[in-house]
Amino acid sequence: MKAEYYVRETASNLGRNITITLASIMTVAVSLALVGASLMLRSGVENATRRWQGGIEFVIFMQSNPSQEQVEAVRTDLEQSPEVAKVEYVDKKAAYEEFKALFADSPELVDSVDPETLPPSFRVEPVNKEVDAVEALGKTYSTMSGVNQVVFASKTIRLIQQLSSRLTVGIFVIAAFLLGAAGLLILNTIRMAMFARRREIEVMKLVGATNWFIRVPFMLEGLVQGLIGAFLAIAALAVFKPFFQKWLPSAKDIPLVSGFQVSSGEMLFIFGTLGVVGILIGAIGAGIAVSRFLDV
Repeated sequence: MKAEYYVRETASNLGRNITITLASIMTVAVSLALVGASLMLRSGVENATRRWQGGIEFVIFMQSNPSQEQVEAVRTDLEQSPEVAKVEYVDKKAAYEEFKALFADSPELVDSVDPETLPPSFRVEPVNKEVDAVEALGKTYSTMSGVNQVVFASKTIRLIQQLSSRLTVGIFVIAAFLLGAAGLLILNTIRMAMFARRREIEVMKLVGATNWFIRVPFMLEGLVQGLIGAFLAIAALAVFKPFFQKWLPSAKDIPLVSGFQVSSGEMLFIFGTLGVVGILIGAIGAGIAVSRFLDV
């Protein structure tokens, strides 16, 4: 009986102030979508830079179809160089297998890529890992026959991580303001709903209704607003993710971002986080409004 009453009252309260309710929900949705986007960005950058771990300082990308002589010339030079501590050759097949592993959650993207279009590469770990020495060594290979470009881990990762950090901080600041605004909107919505029913609430208190009995429908109203906002944010990110991951690998001028990938497990964690935050924002906003009103 209580459950039916709570559901009925919650639905009634949501419909009574529909304009403000929708404004609250959309503000929650936008702010949580920004939070989710920043979390996706962080996960994607971490995954994209993972292949540079283990001491690799630069990668020599060959042209799409280098001759065997060109590949062997670069390999021989690297293996005989006293400045090179370790070198790993990644042929087209290995590059394609790595690509498939990175984008296992995007089978359509994997199917659209021809293994022959992925260039072979050499991953190089120099003896001297000082930035100037690494760049000087790498540049000696950039002019060799069959070499397309040399990408330096230090410079590329530093740039990507700096941009990622700045974007993440900026997005979180904006999202924090929006979440605060959403909480205030929910608080105001609940206060208006309670004020409109103040006489009914007074009668309920006179006949012995507890504060919690009065409070629950309004708390549920705030919780539902936060939950719907979180659902909309999750839906937007789920739709956005495939388009984003299809666009990034085509950015051939930035080889590092071709590894940008957010796994299904990471997305589930992000979605769960957004759901919890949405519920908390709604519950906290409603809780403050109800407590203040009933204390008056």
